Amino acid sequence: MSMVLNEEQRLLQDTIDDFLSSNAPIEQLRHLRDSHDEKGYSIDLWQQLTDLGIPSILMPEEFGGFGFGFKGLGAVMQQMGRNLTASPLFSTVVLGASTIELGGTESQQKALLPSISAGQLTLALAVDETHHHQPLNSATSLLDQDGQLIITGKKVFVLDGHSADKLVVVARSSGNTGDPEGLSLVLVDSDAAGVQIDRTKYMDGRNAANIIFNNVLVSQDQVIGDLGKARTILQKVLDRGVIAMSAEMLGGCQEVFDRTLQYLCDREQFGVKIGTFQALQHRAALMFCQIERSKSAVLSALASIDENSSDSSLQASLAKTLINDCYQHVSNEAIQMHGGMGITDELDIGLFLKRARVSMQILGDSDFHKNRYAELNGY
Repeated sequence: MSMVLNEEQRLLQDTIDDFLSSNAPIEQLRHLRDSHDEKGYSIDLWQQLTDLGIPSILMPEEFGGFGFGFKGLGAVMQQMGRNLTASPLFSTVVLGASTIELGGTESQQKALLPSISAGQLTLALAVDETHHHQPLNSATSLLDQDGQLIITGKKVFVLDGHSADKLVVVARSSGNTGDPEGLSLVLVDSDAAGVQIDRTKYMDGRNAANIIFNNVLVSQDQVIGDLGKARTILQKVLDRGVIAMSAEMLGGCQEVFDRTLQYLCDREQFGVKIGTFQALQHRAALMFCQIERSKSAVLSALASIDENSSDSSLQASLAKTLINDCYQHVSNEAIQMHGGMGITDELDIGLFLKRARVSMQILGDSDFHKNRYAELNGY
């Protein structure tokens, strides 16, 4: 399993690094937050990313994609994590487009994937119904009443759900809450009758929504895959999402470490650079070791998707567990080393602390993935 980027992927990483540094600095996140932007991301920036071909990274070539693979996507996600970039890339491409690619019919793929590649269509995956990630615990129902499919229920923490054109809804068409079988995936227009969307704002500036489905009518053509048999597709999509989010978090960890190391080299106390203090050197060394360990897990997980490995689920949970703990530790240490100013909004380092806390919960916290890892290994 190769965990090294090829020449094209390295070029992609350098290109997106230069672009985001110039066009999407962290100040842009502050502006979007303070101006209460309607979408929560810059439409102009998304169009520029589209012009660069970023939404097409994962797409098959027949649908306007480049086929760079997940290692290529991981390189982009890392740079976005470094810049705290606000964009619908994760919700639309990683989660939404993956669902269509893996489970959609040929007509659904032809109708939707080119529009996603062109930046003309955004999607959001509506899966969770409580504050803890439990994808099988969907109580939202999809019932057949007199030949019509009707969705009833609610979803929370739907990333970019307030601005998406379409929602990919996980609903139960048979069985009881918690059953592994009986789940379905359905495409729903965000402006469909009976859909109520309430935007929520999280402390890190990430965009999400709570959504209520009140007897929403859908057709059979809107069902992705077979009715009641979405478990396998959903799991593959969530694994992709977990791994991509881990890559974004890795980028955040690396940026926090670089900024903290520079601060240790610049800050003086009693006429001495604080970076010369052995206690701080030891703490910085531990941060570095944790980042490198997590980096190995994340790169291995990205490669497992490209190689269609049978242990991608294991790799996903391992990567998310390690990067959750790493981002928490590194952001905590960064704040401590920056002193009281670190937690204020005056310094950027505090924004990474907030981003870490929210990202740790997305698609499963450490407890969820430790338990899942154990179950996948037969414990």
